[in-house]
Amino acid sequence: MQKWAIGVDLGGTKIEIAIVSTNGRVLDRLRIPTESTESPEQIIDKISENIEKLVDKHLDIPLETIGIGVAGQIQKNTGIIKYAPNLNWHNVDLQSLLSKKLGKTITVCNDVKAAAWGEWFYGAGVGFDDMVCIFVGTGIGGAIISDGKMIDGCNNTAGEVGHMTVQLHGPVCHCGNYGCLEALAGGWAISRDAQQAVQSDTKGGSMLLELAGGDINAIDGKTVAAALGKGDSMARGLVDNVTDALIAGVTTIINMVGPCRIVLGGGVIEGIPELVDRVEAGVKKYALKAAIDLVKIVPAQLHNDSGVVGAAAFALHKLTKDTL
Repeated sequence: MQKWAIGVDLGGTKIEIAIVSTNGRVLDRLRIPTESTESPEQIIDKISENIEKLVDKHLDIPLETIGIGVAGQIQKNTGIIKYAPNLNWHNVDLQSLLSKKLGKTITVCNDVKAAAWGEWFYGAGVGFDDMVCIFVGTGIGGAIISDGKMIDGCNNTAGEVGHMTVQLHGPVCHCGNYGCLEALAGGWAISRDAQQAVQSDTKGGSMLLELAGGDINAIDGKTVAAALGKGDSMARGLVDNVTDALIAGVTTIINMVGPCRIVLGGGVIEGIPELVDRVEAGVKKYALKAAIDLVKIVPAQLHNDSGVVGAAAFALHKLTKDTL
């Protein structure tokens, strides 16, 4: 029997809410902005009001549960958001507060884990019980499925692949460490490196500067992707560096975890899709032969739906305690 859930993707600039079925179909959705000045109470009220608005449009749909994906550190089992940097939230009991408002079961998880649930059940990971999802956006997040189980770890932080050290004395990361994968290949790192490269070589960076409207500070990952598409040599060098970092990180993950499938997603991957094949080629060169033999590296399939579909899938899974 088909069941339905609400999936919520809560980000620093927007909230997306969708009605999702157990086959991954999105029936309807709402997207609303969030402001950095809004308090947790204001945002929770906004989520509640818009969930009710969506539910009222589909009174014939028997909703089972609500899942929410949030970019941040979530306390295991309680749904308390320990820290959400994009929202500047600390110790917000989102699960309990929203459940009281709506009278529904609420489950909260990290946004990348939510996206991984979506890819596992309905996307590029269907049929694989050993896989790793890596989402390369502004930052880098990940999730590990091993032997048919999502790995949470003791503190619910398993899968933080963006903060593995891939260059011991590399650039400083936002987490305070040096040489993290995110500090070398995340969107913010690409922006940093591109701006520094243009400052050092204005002539060589003329295309990047032109695409950014003449403003060095406006050069970002999208600018690099656009310049790469035009054959720009500086952009190519920047992407080569990103590729090397991702190869190092993915090689480590494969050797350590032994997945059958690596799913690469996020804005950087979607903007520079050649990274998938390039990373796979590099990993085949450097990973242990026994570990890489059956691994396939593929792009994520759900794209912009991954957050809401995955949050709903996670909620339904928690509700039914099976694999759908």
